[in-house]
Amino acid sequence: MNTVIETSISEYPLKGRGKVRDIYDLGDSLLFIASDRISAFDYVLPNPIPDKGKVLTQISLFWFQYLKEVVENHVITAEFSSFPQPLHKYPELQGRSMVVKKARMFPVECVARGYLSGSGWKEYKETGAVCGISLPSGLRESDPLPEPIFTPATKAETGHDINISFEQVITILDNPTAHALRDLTLDIYKRAANHALQQGIIIADTKFEFGVYEGKIILCDEVLTPDSSRFWPKDDYQAGRSQKSLDKQYVRDYLERIHWNKQPPCPELPSEVVQETSRKYREIYSRITGFELA
Repeated sequence: MNTVIETSISEYPLKGRGKVRDIYDLGDSLLFIASDRISAFDYVLPNPIPDKGKVLTQISLFWFQYLKEVVENHVITAEFSSFPQPLHKYPELQGRSMVVKKARMFPVECVARGYLSGSGWKEYKETGAVCGISLPSGLRESDPLPEPIFTPATKAETGHDINISFEQVITILDNPTAHALRDLTLDIYKRAANHALQQGIIIADTKFEFGVYEGKIILCDEVLTPDSSRFWPKDDYQAGRSQKSLDKQYVRDYLERIHWNKQPPCPELPSEVVQETSRKYREIYSRITGFELA
């Protein structure tokens, strides 16, 4: 295992550095690098998680390939040997980066939920609905929904994304685009959830990002990763309580247990939490793809 906390590539301008990803402008394309940084409650924590960036990249590549007949994606290549020559002196990029198309991104997070958890559970307890969608009364935490629902959110530069209604998406975009994104989101969620269930994994919810490239809607960024999804082992699932997870929730749960006030300075994670998070990320990769992380 190894860690990459931050990259410094002098040959190309840094376009952006998010909580996890470093993005460089290659001219007619972008270089996406998934670091081993981990964030929780909107802050990047001090400890990197070994191999996390590789898991995010490799599991995304699996899903991009799996879903390619449904929706095109932004990947040009993830083969290090095919990267522009100036990048070849940065071997740390191998396995955790990809060259992608420059898409015009939609300013909406496209969230699909099949189970009642997280912010959806919190909203349901308060209002009986999620993102304006009324749900049957009497549902418990982690209950499956009658049908998967589209619960979009606005992207926030800082702080939490904000859940919005489908009607608000229409005002932000337009009617045909909003319907196309909703239909795509639910379609690929159902296909992915079916595949995962065959591997003994429940995908409770996940979020996607879409953009436009050459006039077509394409799937971008990360896809169905343990940073962007809730993965629950099916054999431990029990409705009416929170679930064991193979995703970032494990870190959030630790931070809740120590009663961190969710303000800087961010606490150091104990080594056992770091190692167990890394193990969970590698496990979900192997469970979903059928391969061990190289």
